[in-house]
Amino acid sequence: MQHIILLGDSILDNAAYVSTDSDVINHLNKIVPDGWKATLKARDGSMINDIQYQLEELPLDSSFLVISVGGNDALTHADILNESANSFAEVLLKFADIQDEFQNRYQNMLKKALSYDLPTAICTIYYPRFPDSLMQRISIVTLSIFNDCIIREAIDKGLKLIDLRLVCNSNEDYATPIEPSEKGSEKIASAILKIAREYNSTKPE
Repeated sequence: MQHIILLGDSILDNAAYVSTDSDVINHLNKIVPDGWKATLKARDGSMINDIQYQLEELPLDSSFLVISVGGNDALTHADILNESANSFAEVLLKFADIQDEFQNRYQNMLKKALSYDLPTAICTIYYPRFPDSLMQRISIVTLSIFNDCIIREAIDKGLKLIDLRLVCNSNEDYATPIEPSEKGSEKIASAILKIAREYNSTKPE
């Protein structure tokens, strides 16, 4: 049996943005095998430092963690896009400082999560769907500095990675420019189950 625990922000706790029972956790519980279950501990609006509190609420029979967080941390730096700079090098240095801060917080969060000694999958921050094409392009480039940190952590620590940029790849996957729709919820739930099945099939008996 697997008990999948969802930790993070509104990418997984998206009930407020979709119709009844069509959020990620409900889709996931509809498709898990008999004897499996999933529990939502993610909370809309959460940031990296909030994961420690979600971890404190883990059920005793938890067997697989999925963490999707970082998007709200990235949003706190949105104002930098409107700041002036004397050179492109100055811009890059500002981004480097932001990346270092994000990396440190994400590493500390993972250290806490992995201390529970449970198999864990982490998710990239998916691309938004802004109607303004210029804002969309800027957002995609900017998010690369955060996703680079997440991907490096997955590789360094041997964790399963769910690349939500590839999962939610259509306008239909979004209820708002930054929240998953019913269709997006279904695709995210399927990606989570796929990762959990892969672990379940390879774990020692």
